[in-house]
Amino acid sequence: MTGTRGAVIAVDFGEKKTGFAVADPSRIAVHALDVVRLAGGSEELLDHVALLLAERHVDTLLVGLPLNMDGSVGPRAESTLAFAERLRGRFADVEIVTWDERLTTKEAEDLLRRAGFSGRESAARRDAWSALVLLRDWIESGEPR
Repeated sequence: MTGTRGAVIAVDFGEKKTGFAVADPSRIAVHALDVVRLAGGSEELLDHVALLLAERHVDTLLVGLPLNMDGSVGPRAESTLAFAERLRGRFADVEIVTWDERLTTKEAEDLLRRAGFSGRESAARRDAWSALVLLRDWIESGEPR
């Protein structure tokens, strides 16, 4: 891509819930967005991504890849890779990057607890905060592609 660098939206994909976070183009401000309860890979989920893309100039979608603890690809990672391919097919002008998301949920839960959230409040935000942790880790790693 040429021109001005855009924002990055991170996606914590799930079969029932998907969380989103965003980093501004300068990669300084990182924010949790929302969690949507839509079937993984559904057209409605892709439509939601389209709405998020329409709200800001985004050049990268960062999709968390749930590898097994030994680094192998299991059924959840295969489902996520299929979702990433659907994103590539629908949003050809946006770079789709997958990134290892192992342990992001645990770190998100720790962050939520430190921020004073617990129980249902924490559970409602967990997937978006997992996307936030994923995005932060990717940026701190130098945004490898």
